[in-house]
Amino acid sequence: MIHSMYLNADYKQRVVVNHHDLDWVASPQVGVERRMLDRIGGEVAKATSVVRYHPGSKFESHTHELGEEILVLQGVFSDNDGNYPAGTYMMNPPGSSHAPRSDSGCVLFVKLRHLGPDQQHREVVDTQTAEWFQGMVPGLTVMPLMRQGLGSTMVRWAAQTYFNPHRHFGGEEIFVVDGVFEDEHGRYPSGSWIRSPHMSTHKPFSQEGCTIFVKTGHLSGN
Repeated sequence: MIHSMYLNADYKQRVVVNHHDLDWVASPQVGVERRMLDRIGGEVAKATSVVRYHPGSKFESHTHELGEEILVLQGVFSDNDGNYPAGTYMMNPPGSSHAPRSDSGCVLFVKLRHLGPDQQHREVVDTQTAEWFQGMVPGLTVMPLMRQGLGSTMVRWAAQTYFNPHRHFGGEEIFVVDGVFEDEHGRYPSGSWIRSPHMSTHKPFSQEGCTIFVKTGHLSGN
């Protein structure tokens, strides 16, 4: 059981972590482990984590009072509404409930308790089959994920794609799904998580190409 924990809890600070460098930490549920990226609270926490379900692991039905976002990184995640293979994104709105499990095992990127009244309806996107749209520069394509409120997006960079310098009102959070993402501050291979504060600036690019999960505009209130 985790007592109140503050991990990377100052949203005014830039944070870079590769989850592959972290140890797996047991959760209260047998067979479910996590690598914590940020956390404010105890077992019920506003948190960002990578979560691993061993085959046959499951949770009892529970309610997410402030919602959750999940991106399935490996394996197949399931709940009472269906099965979600790698590449599936879901947003479970505040007040929703489910009984998650994984019959064959899975790894997830999870954000808990950061949604609000803008998010009313559950959303599920299969990023393996959903449409990509042309981005703001050649070589950049985008896939909208969460359509309600401050959205989350998948962004795909072709090799040798360079973006303009820009400032993030409300901050930005990036999880590198595959490939290598870069900016003038560093090089971020698959598994990297970058949280940049409100009004931060950077000039991103990718030499090898990459796919990233991006969330913007949600860090201004902290």
